[in-house]
This record gives sequence, C-alpha cells and structure tokens, in this order.
Amino acid sequence: MPTRTHAIAQHTGTDPGQCDATTVRTINGTRAYVLLDGLGRRLDTHQWAFNAARQIAGAAARRGNAEAGLRYVYNLHQEDAAHYGSEHMAAAVVAVKAPGKPLTVAWCGDSRAYLMERGIAVRLTNDHNKRRVHPPTATHPYGGNRNHITSCLGSDATDEDRQRRYGHPAIEAVTRKITGPCRLLLASDGAYEPHEDAQHDLYAECDGEDLLHTARNLVNLAVATAVKTSRALDPNQVYADNATALLADLTP
Repeated sequence: MPTRTHAIAQHTGTDPGQCDATTVRTINGTRAYVLLDGLGRRLDTHQWAFNAARQIAGAAARRGNAEAGLRYVYNLHQEDAAHYGSEHMAAAVVAVKAPGKPLTVAWCGDSRAYLMERGIAVRLTNDHNKRRVHPPTATHPYGGNRNHITSCLGSDATDEDRQRRYGHPAIEAVTRKITGPCRLLLASDGAYEPHEDAQHDLYAECDGEDLLHTARNLVNLAVATAVKTSRALDPNQVYADNATALLADLTP
C-alpha cells in the first residue's frame, strides 16, 4: 500500500455548514495543493468553493506555478464579478511542487501556508486583512480587524485597486527552495487563529507520524480552543469558525 503523502481534515466548528474547500491535483509529476475559505454562510458556498478549488488546482498543476494558476482563475472570476457582481468569494492559498523544483505559493485573502522544517513552523504567506494594513501599536495593541480581509477570489478588484487602497496587490506569491524532507500546511483562519491566539507550538501540532490523524487533531484542537476561549469571554456567545487544514510531506 503506498505511503500517504498528504491529508485533509475539516471541522464545521459551531457553524451549521462547511464553507471551506480543498483539493490536490497532480499533472505530469507536478502537484498542486489548494485551500479555499468561503466567505459567508450561504448553502451553495461550499459547492462553489469546491469547484473553484478544483479549477485552481488544475490550472496551477498544468502551469507548474502557484501564482500563474491562481491568477488565471482569479481573472476569470474578476471579469464575471465586474460584469455581474460578486456572488461568491473566498480566501485562497495555493502551493505547487514539482520534482527538483522550488515550492511556489500564492494567495489572496487570509488563508495561510506554513513550512515545517528543522523544528520551526515558517509562515510563507502575509495575510490580506485590515490588521496588515493597520498593524498593532502601543495605543492600538490589536491593530486593524483581522477578520476584515482586503483581497479574495471572486472580487472585482484588480492588483492596482488593492495596491492603491491597501498597499498590497490582489495576489501575492513567494518561492521557497526545498532542501530536504519537510511538511507543508495550508490552513483556513479557523484552523490557525485559535492555535496562534493560544500560543500553541504549531510545529509540534503538525509533527505527528500519521498525516490524517495529525490533520484531524489539528482542526479538532483549533475548534475546541476557540469554543473554550469564546465561552470564557461570554457564555452566551460561544463560537468556532469552520476549520480546514491540508498537510503534505514534501521532498526536493
């Protein structure tokens, strides 16, 4: 039986339905990993996000590049939104790895990519949200609202629109050379924020031997932590967001 090299886990949190979606696509040895965090609570959001994730994964794997794949699909939805309005939107993060080539990562919104290597969880993405635009200061220790995202798939905004208004383009990308075995994490804000707020060691949480078991534990703990924290603040306002994580073992 082949060894599992990636795993996906989801938890609805306290929401009535799941609006996140994720998928993996391999074409000619190039593998694309995609995670979308659908915005809103419409019943059809998950299906739209799932279809968009598959579309991005195919485009990214064929092009061998995360930014090229995400930008292709972003532009398709941007044109539709410009003409007909934004019916659906999602924060998106994409990673592409081909044998012998660097890892490429692209994103729009606040879903994140981390690389686990040498005992450290290295964040590869920089959130598109108001906290980035207005970082914490001595007089405003929390900064801008981290839940107000400043770019997303399905928006009618161009790179120039986002750059002018928020100081970053609609899509950003990074390239990371892989020098040895390591682990990739793609996560929705519902999966990473509770861990970050509680100061959990994300590397330790992602370091389990069984990928599926580890991914499930990661999202379950995120939801349990969010519930516990929100209950302590207000027993009448207990809340945990959808939590989705994709873990993948990578090699050079």
